[in-house]
Amino acid sequence: MTTNLLGLSAEALPAAAAAVGVELSAPEARRVMAHLVSGGAADLNDMVRPIRKDKRAALAAHFTWARPAVVERIPDPADGSVRYLFALDDGALVEAVRIPLHKPGTYTVCLSSQVGCAMRCVFCATGRLGLRRNLRTDEIIATFLIVRDEAPGPITAAVFMGQGEPLHNYDAVLAAAHLLRHPCGGRVRAEQITLSTVGLVPQLLRYAAEQQPFRLIVSLTSATPALREALLPVAGRTPIAELAVALRALHAASGDRVTVAWVLIGGVNTGVDEAQRLQALLGDLPLRINLIDVNDHRPDGFVRAGEAERSAFIDALAQLGVPVVRRFSVGRDQRSACGMLAATRSEALAP
Repeated sequence: MTTNLLGLSAEALPAAAAAVGVELSAPEARRVMAHLVSGGAADLNDMVRPIRKDKRAALAAHFTWARPAVVERIPDPADGSVRYLFALDDGALVEAVRIPLHKPGTYTVCLSSQVGCAMRCVFCATGRLGLRRNLRTDEIIATFLIVRDEAPGPITAAVFMGQGEPLHNYDAVLAAAHLLRHPCGGRVRAEQITLSTVGLVPQLLRYAAEQQPFRLIVSLTSATPALREALLPVAGRTPIAELAVALRALHAASGDRVTVAWVLIGGVNTGVDEAQRLQALLGDLPLRINLIDVNDHRPDGFVRAGEAERSAFIDALAQLGVPVVRRFSVGRDQRSACGMLAATRSEALAP
């Protein structure tokens, strides 16, 4: 398989080029990667500061910087988002979303990390797809570039909250995150790059030990062990006390608040008992709690908590004395929230 340059850092390119007989200096490698990634160019022959013609030809002969095909773009006028569906080189379908930020004219890109997902979270459309494969670093970067290059304003943030569990594809995702922040890459500040995870404890501990510079959101969704395992079957197999240890390690490594996500499901995980268990589990940690309404369009699926139920739960969380932020999903009006678009198209293409 031909190596795609979009998955390489400027620092890694000289060695990769040398392996196929092309000698590139470090400055030349930086110019190539800045042209292809930061500049989003499709051709090495229009570089502002070109490298030698024979080197450009050799790179084109041995490498690719191809991007996936866009199958569909679905704008949602209600929230200003645009969801993209891509077809990868093996026919697999994966999504990304352009989302307006609070600062007018700026955007974030929600990125996928896998084709499908192995975590089997029962409220998640992607979880019902199952896992087909991990995305390569170059595929992640390519989807970012397509969305960025079509955006009407600058992309100032990125979040791995699309299809897949980012920490289940740890090496490729972290490599992509570092490329996104690189001055020859996406040029997105590290603190504006977020990884959302169901909380895979070994990977969380590795992340803390490596002192990665990116933001992390850990989906807890229930502090009741049996309920968490029922809602998040794979992540819930790990004792919740071990997850608490990993969250403390993250705080110790970064010194920052630990952000915990809670998918609000009407009549399921919004009781005072949940707030009390969360207090007992993590009450000693500086937290930030993100509340996200469940987004399940199945006729027999989960329902969102009503305003009174949600307000009562927020009041119960007040005992923790931490910020509680309500987050909103995008693509709801078009029924294209994460995983729904790929699932619908996959069903339509099935024989």
